[in-house]
Amino acid sequence: MLITIRKAVDASPELRSKKSLIETFIAGINDVDDVMIAWHDYVAEERERQLKQIIAEEGLKEAETRKFMENAFRDGEVRTTGTDIEKLMPPVSRFGGGGRAKKKQGVIDKFKGFFERFFGLGSANFTNNPKSVVYEMPENGDMPMVAEGNEST
Repeated sequence: MLITIRKAVDASPELRSKKSLIETFIAGINDVDDVMIAWHDYVAEERERQLKQIIAEEGLKEAETRKFMENAFRDGEVRTTGTDIEKLMPPVSRFGGGGRAKKKQGVIDKFKGFFERFFGLGSANFTNNPKSVVYEMPENGDMPMVAEGNEST
C-alpha cells in the first residue's frame, strides 16, 4: 500500500509539494476507525501549527495574516500585489535600511510554500470564528428552484 501511495504522489505534480505531509501522516497512523477523518484532523492541525510558526518567525500580525491566507485559499492564489502583505508585516523603517523589501519577499516565499502545501486539502478557514449556515429542508424534500415562477400569480 505504501509503495502505491508513494508512486501516486511522485507521479502527480500537484501532490509533490504535499509529499512530506502525506508521508508524515502515513507514518503516524496506527489503528484508526476512519482514515479520512484522521487525515482531515491531521491536515488541520499541521496547517495551524505551520501558520503559527510563520507568524511567530516573521513577527506578523495574527488576525490580518489569518484573513490574508483565508482569502488566498478562497481565491486559489497568494496575491502579492497591493498593500495586503504590507498591512500584516511588523513596522520596519522604510528609510534606515531596515531591509523591508527583503523581509517582504521572505514572507511572500513562505506564504507561497504554505499555500502549495495545503491548497486543496480540507477547509480554508483560518479565523477563529467559522461561519456555518444551516438550511432547513421541507419535510417532503421538494426544494423550490430559484428560476421557478410563483405558481399563484
